Amino acid sequence: MNEPKLFSPGPVLVKDNVRHALLHYDVCHRGAEFEAMFQETQALIKRLFNADDSYYSVIVSGSGTSSNETVLSSIFQEGEAVLLIKNGMFGERLEEIIDKYKVPKVSSDFPWGTYPDVSKIEDLIKSNPDIRVVAMVFHETSTGMINPVYEVGQLCKKYGKVFFVDSVSATGGENIDVVKNNITITTSVGGKCLGAFPGSAYICAKESLLESLTAEQCKNVYLSLYKHYVSAKNTHQTPNTPNVNLFWPLNIALKNVIEEGLENRIKRYQCCAAIIREGLVKLGCRLLLDDHMSNTVTSVFLPSGITASVFLTEMEKRGYVFYIGKGDYAKQNMIQVANMGEIYEQSCRNMLEVFSACLASLRR
Repeated sequence: MNEPKLFSPGPVLVKDNVRHALLHYDVCHRGAEFEAMFQETQALIKRLFNADDSYYSVIVSGSGTSSNETVLSSIFQEGEAVLLIKNGMFGERLEEIIDKYKVPKVSSDFPWGTYPDVSKIEDLIKSNPDIRVVAMVFHETSTGMINPVYEVGQLCKKYGKVFFVDSVSATGGENIDVVKNNITITTSVGGKCLGAFPGSAYICAKESLLESLTAEQCKNVYLSLYKHYVSAKNTHQTPNTPNVNLFWPLNIALKNVIEEGLENRIKRYQCCAAIIREGLVKLGCRLLLDDHMSNTVTSVFLPSGITASVFLTEMEKRGYVFYIGKGDYAKQNMIQVANMGEIYEQSCRNMLEVFSACLASLRR
């Protein structure tokens, strides 16, 4: 298949200048040129999150999950508990990490596709004094739902809790604003809304939290947040050899967002999502969510009689790639159509034409 069009929530279609950045000449990660680019990229990450001078950023070589594991394996002292809010697969992935490192946990569980009840969350915070950290996903990609980050952030401010937000699939597509949302520490990766490649993850955190870390409390060697912070602060480098070739595209993708304007980018994503949703409903599909939908992922049930796996295969033959639904949704013939990265209004209209033709072909 020649140049597939990725309407999937990562990897995504990237700008030519991002792709060309992979061809940057070889540099040593212990040299001055890398260090200068590293510092510039750190500053761009802070701008992406609308962070003020109380925040600091580090870059981790790995997927978005690697940045989440860096945080959750590093920020807890003995006996400190986490309140985990989860309503989908990626909340459950945070839980898997938390359980692997044996962090004491209080769970605030909601069914997939259900908007979290903030009053229930507050009750759990009030009744569990050992909770130091509240953790949640900003954009629960498995459903396409935006969770109540601002409201939970206000609870964390009220009760003096550290607020950790997984923004992996939200950054660059939603207005994160760590200051307004009272986010203490957040994570993301290049290969989603930002429009870079998988494997270049990053963390933005209150520097006061980073300063409080010790080497001993970090339970992972490679993913030690203490090591990443100390190395970045003291030498403008990473503690171990990073994926140097991915730093350049990450840097360029961040500059692309600044040039386009984050608000303009968000508006573009919102417009594309609206076109996709209106078009899919006209084609007889049913949306999973009625509200709290993200700007970049649409979860949709295919019309009766159309099998998701067959449809996805046929669409891939026609040059379009989507995701099948996560968990039980796959059995219900749900697919996910994303509009992250280099996707524009006409791209969405073209996709809908092919989508319609494919449905008609399968019905015949």
